[in-house]
Amino acid sequence: MTTTKVLISGASVAGPALAYFLHRDGYEVTVVERAPDLRDSGYAVDFRGAAFDVLEEMGILSELREHDTRMSGTILIDEEGAEIGRLPAEAFAGELEVPKRELTRILHRITADDVTYVFDDSISALTQHEPGVHGSGVHGSGVTVEFESGATREFDLVFGADGVYSKVRRLAFGPHAEAVRHLGLSGAGFSTANHLGLRRSGMLQHGKDRAIFLLSAGDADRLTVSLSFSTDSPALDRRPRHEQEQAVRAAFAGRGWLVPRLLEAMSEADDFYFSSTCQVHLDRWSSGRVALVGDAGYCAAPTSGMGTSQALIGARTLTRALASAGGDHAAAFAAYEAELRPYVAENQALGQETAATMFGGGGSAPADVHSA
Repeated sequence: MTTTKVLISGASVAGPALAYFLHRDGYEVTVVERAPDLRDSGYAVDFRGAAFDVLEEMGILSELREHDTRMSGTILIDEEGAEIGRLPAEAFAGELEVPKRELTRILHRITADDVTYVFDDSISALTQHEPGVHGSGVHGSGVTVEFESGATREFDLVFGADGVYSKVRRLAFGPHAEAVRHLGLSGAGFSTANHLGLRRSGMLQHGKDRAIFLLSAGDADRLTVSLSFSTDSPALDRRPRHEQEQAVRAAFAGRGWLVPRLLEAMSEADDFYFSSTCQVHLDRWSSGRVALVGDAGYCAAPTSGMGTSQALIGARTLTRALASAGGDHAAAFAAYEAELRPYVAENQALGQETAATMFGGGGSAPADVHSA
């Protein structure tokens, strides 16, 4: 019996989780990641509900608990930096919160010996074939994948687990504009020296159309910074860093307190990260032998707090559907979507409601510091 060869694009959370379950079920798995190494950005991720069952099944729940940020809460401050209130840890964190880098490192470690990882490369073209299609010399079913490195390989199935701006989705489903829905918030994240002396706590300044969120969790010497502001599109996500920094400076121009110091630290940061609060909406999550998992197919936005849980649950749901379908990928993809879509719809509604509430309250949400 021939081993099914699959390619997964993306080595963050959904990709390695899917790789783990597919290898366990006997698939030959390759993961391609355009970054040169594992990513350290994202800061902290939350786990809720059924995600704990997935972590337990993977055998990593206990290890992840050792990295719990154990946040004590968030101080609310006015524009001068004076305390005006406090929020409990549950306001931002889930039932368990860990630095994202710890999750990605653990997922990579438990799959590295069994899965082929290809870093610093990306998919450039996908061509699907069915039996009897001989024009390109392909005599069976599968997907011809061309890589930016120049390599060309054949796979039986291809999965996009490569985020909101998924290359797989763009190639197999259509332009980003047809799937990505902006919720009105954008912002920069980075880290700097913890000059405030925060310890497992946060500080939030929430204004009319912008917000500053400061956090110190796993590393007591470092301060995670989020500078968020209202926007009318996610176009800045795809622009060069210097344009993103210009937009942040314009949004916070004239602000006092720590803002000038934070803006200076932003330009010096080597972990600068910019993103918009978006969702991904598609009529279907599969196209032939290509399927999407996690944010690539159904991002619920950081304001939902459910992204990491969705990625893990989505990976397990998809592999269970493949196992139940006995190799019939079309039936498996349909079952996967039928089971998961109601759950995703609830999370996307939550993400929209939270973003709308923050707008209605005269401010914006912290941008992707807790990129759950």
